[in-house]
Amino acid sequence: MPKVALYNTQGEEVGEIELADAIFAVKVNEAAMHQAVLTYLANRRLGTADTKVRTEVRGGGRKPWRQKGTGRARHGSIRSPLWKGGGVVFGPHPRSYRMALPKKIRRLALKSALTSKVSNRSLIVLDQLAMEAPRTKDMVRVLGNLKTGRKVLIITEAPQENIIKSARNIPGVKTLNATELNVYDILNTDNLVITRQAVARVEEVFA
Repeated sequence: MPKVALYNTQGEEVGEIELADAIFAVKVNEAAMHQAVLTYLANRRLGTADTKVRTEVRGGGRKPWRQKGTGRARHGSIRSPLWKGGGVVFGPHPRSYRMALPKKIRRLALKSALTSKVSNRSLIVLDQLAMEAPRTKDMVRVLGNLKTGRKVLIITEAPQENIIKSARNIPGVKTLNATELNVYDILNTDNLVITRQAVARVEEVFA
């Protein structure tokens, strides 16, 4: 079992914690992580982009000039895709970009992402993280004590309103609870800050 240091909110090392091999020490599968990220980003797309074809553009019912004798090219409508203000050929229309990922691949990708953070020493485990009231300054001080990078993902066992409100105005900082973990957010951070209780919850849910 891999062991990592356990810190308090002052940035002091207060012990060690053992992590489950089945979650934090698997063989990293880059293909699974890549597919998980593609699926996550695709499912975030709204798919509402829409353009009008020539039959939907207002106007253009009359032939702009007679067919012959003007010396100009023949045209039947000023709403042809060749004209400014005309229809769009092969433009986007509302559609679903949703992709499905098998459960086994999704879990393998998540375990690979967590393992990569442990391997890169980018996983910081906190003994506990609690705030009596929402205060951004307190969260900034905690992250400063832990010497995190610009992008930080904070994981708690369950949603904690004071922690969420304290972190949401800090650029590059995001909070999730243990059951909301996804590969994209894990990989898109410099450091992963997770509480000891959240580690136990992750091991319970994803083992």
